[in-house]
Amino acid sequence: MIHWPIMSEDRHLTAQGQERKEQLLDHAATLFAERGYAETRILDIVKAAGVAKGLFYWYFENKEGLFRELVEQNRLRLRRAQAHAIDPAAEPLLRLRQGAEASVRYMASYANFFALLEVENMEKAFADERTKGTEVHTDDVSTIIREGIADGTVRDEPLELLAYGVVGTVGYYGHFHRTGRMPMPVDELAAFVGRWVVCSLASDESIVRRVLAVHVAPAPIPA
Repeated sequence: MIHWPIMSEDRHLTAQGQERKEQLLDHAATLFAERGYAETRILDIVKAAGVAKGLFYWYFENKEGLFRELVEQNRLRLRRAQAHAIDPAAEPLLRLRQGAEASVRYMASYANFFALLEVENMEKAFADERTKGTEVHTDDVSTIIREGIADGTVRDEPLELLAYGVVGTVGYYGHFHRTGRMPMPVDELAAFVGRWVVCSLASDESIVRRVLAVHVAPAPIPA
């Protein structure tokens, strides 16, 4: 089961304070996507949000702190989208398929932010944030794969290799889609990735047929 961490500083904010903080995060995300991290100033963010500059420092230590919180917020939203799409009563391979398809759809919905994170990661400024996201995703996938190996539906191969295979497949196809190298409807791509994951992990063909026979409807992406 996935447990969502609560940021301690948010516990002390009033409803109005939390709303203002979200406004700053939302406007910053838009500006970062349009201009890039380096070209976006704190002054630009507060002007877009319509608040005084001093208020920015009530919520964030600096621009880097805001960006890191945006990355964390995005990571939590992705995990919520995965959890929303996964049927906890389903067998492991079906849960992996549901999670993979939901991940592809989420990455397409927030393509600008993932593209921005890739650019910033290339500059090594936020490589640790990118790595953290990958490790969290890998841990979640590993938990389900372990169940599948135990019940015999997933191939008995090194757990870490299988988990990184799933995470890498989702990530690279998401990258190819948002960069225009996979110009196809996202639901078609998500369904393909889901099938790929099942076919790659299943211990035999009868399991593949059973899991792929289940209809997986696109789940709404939670806010």
